[in-house]
Amino acid sequence: MTPAPQVSELPLDGITIVALEQAVAAPFATRQLADLGARVIKIERPGAGDFARGYDRTTRGQASYFVWLNRGKESLELDVKSAAGQAVLAALLARADVLVQNLAPGAADRLGLAADQLRGRYPRLISCSVSGYGPDGPYRGKKAYDLLVQCEAGLLSVTGTPDEPVKAGISVADIAAGMYAYTGVLTALYERERTGRGTSFEVAMLDALGEWMTQPVYYSVYGGQPIRRSGARHASIAPYGPYAAPGGQVFLGLQNDREWAVLCERILHRPELIADARFGTNPDRLAHDDELTVIIEDALKDVPADRLTELLDEAGIASARLRTPQEFADHPQLAARDRWREVDTPGGPVRALLPPVTVPGREAAMKPVPALGQHTAAILAELGLGSSTDG
Repeated sequence: MTPAPQVSELPLDGITIVALEQAVAAPFATRQLADLGARVIKIERPGAGDFARGYDRTTRGQASYFVWLNRGKESLELDVKSAAGQAVLAALLARADVLVQNLAPGAADRLGLAADQLRGRYPRLISCSVSGYGPDGPYRGKKAYDLLVQCEAGLLSVTGTPDEPVKAGISVADIAAGMYAYTGVLTALYERERTGRGTSFEVAMLDALGEWMTQPVYYSVYGGQPIRRSGARHASIAPYGPYAAPGGQVFLGLQNDREWAVLCERILHRPELIADARFGTNPDRLAHDDELTVIIEDALKDVPADRLTELLDEAGIASARLRTPQEFADHPQLAARDRWREVDTPGGPVRALLPPVTVPGREAAMKPVPALGQHTAAILAELGLGSSTDG
């Protein structure tokens, strides 16, 4: 694993982000900005901090969520409800380029951080608010957590088996909102370069995940039928999913009739299936997927999974093997491309995956994960303020 190199002249060098954030959505956005060189000052509750710090103790004695989402940030303990805390916050915002917050519904208004309030005081400030359901409408005051937004967006209705809906195994609603907040900040920074003015924008988790749900919506609304829950199989393409082979399951993914013909001839050695009316087109194959699965698995019953993967690669048929998170961490493709770096945390170094956008000759900052309040004294001294922030 390669140590993180010394990096200079990243795209967001000189940009300061003030983050009133917790949990996943907003921290995911600001961590991307930190990796691009922005200074991210994370404001945390005195004595407790971001409640994601307490989710688990699996990663060098720290929460896996927090370590994942907060590298490269400075931690400032601050009671933003106190007079002293309000003074510190005002001093920070006067110097900042961006405010990102995902406070509870109504909290930003009570703290004087509503968009119209900020606009008058800090005309160049970019303000990003991440919420569950948006600033108006009947759900505006409703608390929103990832699983609950997955439910409201319809994701659980299309995920799982015919017998049981299943949540996505990662925080997809939070991640979706965080990605749109991240791109929204970048867009606003670009806009400010042209206009000289900051802007305020909102990202709702329901809207973000809803964008990802548009294909099932179209299929259901205009197709007149709900998407079926199909486990690890594709709901609208066949053959697409896991098939049993000696030594483990192999996942196939076919996209068109040409690939179906190649599969029949070169892998299944059943060329007569190409002309079989049950399997002539994708809708036909989907309608007869149970029969097709029996035929495929029977044809593959003597082909070891590793050899089957090789044959599929040679034939140009997409395939994959099911990996655990541990196996993904040791993925040979990541190792071959040197995608892991070492990041310091208060509990010791951890491996961290480089961000997906790769620019030749440039590497993400990948700075340490902060301890709670690690930078409080330094930030207050920089602002010329006293050491007490809770009074």
